[in-house]
Amino acid sequence: MRRLISMLSLKRLRWLAALFGGGALLALLLGASAGGSPPAPWTKFDHDQTGFELRGRHRTVDCESCHVNGVFVGTPKTCESCHNGVTAPGKSSSHLPTTDRCESCHSDNSWLSVRRMQHMDVTGSCTSCHNGTLAIGKPLNHIQSGNDCESCHTTSLWTGVRFDHANITGTCVSCHDGGTATGKDAKHILSSTNCSACHSTRRWSPVTRVDHIELSGTCTSCHNGSTAAGKPGKHVATTSDCSICHSTIAWTPANFDHTAATGNCASCHNGTTATGKDAKHIASSTRCEACHGTVAWSPVTRVDHIEVTGSCSTCHNGSTATGKPANHIASGNDCESCHSTTTWSGARFDHSNVTGTCTSCHNGSTATGKPSKHVATTSDCKVCHSTVAWTPANFDHANASGNCSTCHNGSTATGKNPQHIASSTRCDACHSTVAWTPVTRVDHLEVSGSCVTCHDGRTATGKPGNHIPSGTDCESCHTTSSWDGAVFDHSNVTGTCSSCHNGSTATGKPGTHVATTSDCKVCHSTVAWTPANFDHANASGNCSTCHNGSTATGKNPQHIASSTRCDACHSTTAWSPVTRVDHVEVTGSCASCHDGRTATGKPGNHIPSGTDCESCHSTKTWSGAVFDHRNVTGTCTSCHNGSTATGKPGNHIPTTSDCKDCHSTVAWIPASFDHSGVTGNCAGCHNGSKATGKPSNHFVTTEDCSSCHNTSNWSSVNFRHTSPNYPGDHRGSPPCSACHRTNSQTIPWPNSSYAPDCAGCHANDFDAGEHDGETVSQLRDCAGSCHQGSGHHRVSDSSWD
Repeated sequence: MRRLISMLSLKRLRWLAALFGGGALLALLLGASAGGSPPAPWTKFDHDQTGFELRGRHRTVDCESCHVNGVFVGTPKTCESCHNGVTAPGKSSSHLPTTDRCESCHSDNSWLSVRRMQHMDVTGSCTSCHNGTLAIGKPLNHIQSGNDCESCHTTSLWTGVRFDHANITGTCVSCHDGGTATGKDAKHILSSTNCSACHSTRRWSPVTRVDHIELSGTCTSCHNGSTAAGKPGKHVATTSDCSICHSTIAWTPANFDHTAATGNCASCHNGTTATGKDAKHIASSTRCEACHGTVAWSPVTRVDHIEVTGSCSTCHNGSTATGKPANHIASGNDCESCHSTTTWSGARFDHSNVTGTCTSCHNGSTATGKPSKHVATTSDCKVCHSTVAWTPANFDHANASGNCSTCHNGSTATGKNPQHIASSTRCDACHSTVAWTPVTRVDHLEVSGSCVTCHDGRTATGKPGNHIPSGTDCESCHTTSSWDGAVFDHSNVTGTCSSCHNGSTATGKPGTHVATTSDCKVCHSTVAWTPANFDHANASGNCSTCHNGSTATGKNPQHIASSTRCDACHSTTAWSPVTRVDHVEVTGSCASCHDGRTATGKPGNHIPSGTDCESCHSTKTWSGAVFDHRNVTGTCTSCHNGSTATGKPGNHIPTTSDCKDCHSTVAWIPASFDHSGVTGNCAGCHNGSKATGKPSNHFVTTEDCSSCHNTSNWSSVNFRHTSPNYPGDHRGSPPCSACHRTNSQTIPWPNSSYAPDCAGCHANDFDAGEHDGETVSQLRDCAGSCHQGSGHHRVSDSSWD
């Protein structure tokens, strides 16, 4: 019973009392508990033991809300068993249609806040709930569509839709604008926004058709072999854009514009890439443009016969092209025997195929007849002439009377050719009627004019290639009677001497000739070959090559000792006098030449020295000698007197000593100075100008250097205070700094109030115990029986202590 009571609150007991008719049951229950301990706290009841854990909002609900009429056993455990609209509020009339259990979506903690939505047991369409009232509806930026949501979306995974474009309104770009949905790819070909022109919503890619009307840009923007098929390998060679010939409406046949085509016609018109040459075309090369034009292919207005193969009659047969005219001379069909495709008229006639006699054609009408100036004859043409070579005619002079000029006068028969050499009319002097040419002999007696009139290398043999260079006046040396053994006249010779005198054409330069590249005429004359006037300007080699005493005059015995390089001193322009001497080439000592006779000797004002000039001087630079004093006699001032050589400078220290007392010729500076002969005080020289002055950190004093220093041992300072102000131990050996506590000669009073008495310096040394209790002030002048001295300074020479 206690257990039961402990489970119930007082509130619950009230309705139990009412249920059992007043207070009987209540008294029973209270009486049962009155005899024992107080009832246990209600909170000790563990509802989990019932099999239904109280969670969330259920923990604060009154027990009787579920345990109606005190019935505990069989209490429903599902939401809908209680929330049925009677026991507890049931599903709202506005609840979305679903057969799912409440706890699938709702939570004990907060009913209104749906923790998750399980769409599997929801009945009805998406819009039954997602209408913007019950649940979130279609967002404003949703694509335009009348489809049910489930056409594209699934409740399992709302995003990542499977899109059905069937009921979409608007164009592709209404959604595929890069914002609402993915837009056109950056690598997409240039086109309009009409996607449906090429793509299908059923199968977006690959594209099976392309509406080129919607495309922008050139053909090659896409047709580049990468984005789309490019120009095929067998396409005609051209750099033009595709649209020049092709149309997107009808790609073939193309309207070809040949102006931009490269290559010749046959590059394309080969029967494969484009239509080739017609089978009935005349035999020709592949150079169509030789006859045809790309503007108007036919009719052909010109024919370049160079490109035509086959014979003339292949085309010129009266059918394909004009044939042989009716008035043509009787001949075969081989037109090219006489005519040329370059120049048809003015044919070169081949008589080999002609029928009939010469006069059949050469009658003055069909062809040129016998000229009026022809020699009088009734013979047939062929007696003298040949169709193979009409001229020259093969004339039979056997029966001719008179001399040649009777007929060959330029009227009756061909006269002397204008190019004929100047001669008399006696043709037979050189020619023969049997064989007119070539002429085998020339009777020069009948020839007029100079040799070169004929002997020019064309009319007759000219001057041979190895002939000496000369003018054209052959007769100056030669005669027609005896050509060889000419008397040579150099006046008309052209070219240089070596053109002939090369050892082959004429005698060359002898082996002993001086070495030179100059032409002979530079030194020699054709009038008088020797003696020669030698021009050294073009001579090769050095002087001794020729001037060796054999080929030419050598060096004079009185010449100075030198090398063979004459040009080191001499000039070929003016051999003497010598204006310069290259001493590098001179052998021997300076005095060998510079002795006052051969060359200038040592001047009178030269310093006293020996003859070994090179000890000081250099042949390259005579002045600025590096002087060697070892061979000099006399004192320094013998030369260094300001005249012969540099003297003592103006800022030199005053001294009468000889230079060598301080200086050495081996090393002039630094000098080893001997002060014994110096006059004046130290500062006279040691002023920072003539000699090193007092250093900046020197003790400040006006005393002369010699007061402390001596020239024997400068570093050892020995100062003596000779003043009577420093008696006794003041002249001892205390360190200078004992008094001179600053770097100055002047000493300030350490105790200025006692100055000038002893205490002015020694006040700090005063010991009252040693002075019978006297003070410094009392004994400031050290007067008394202890410190007694003379006169000015009252101290003894004994130790102060």
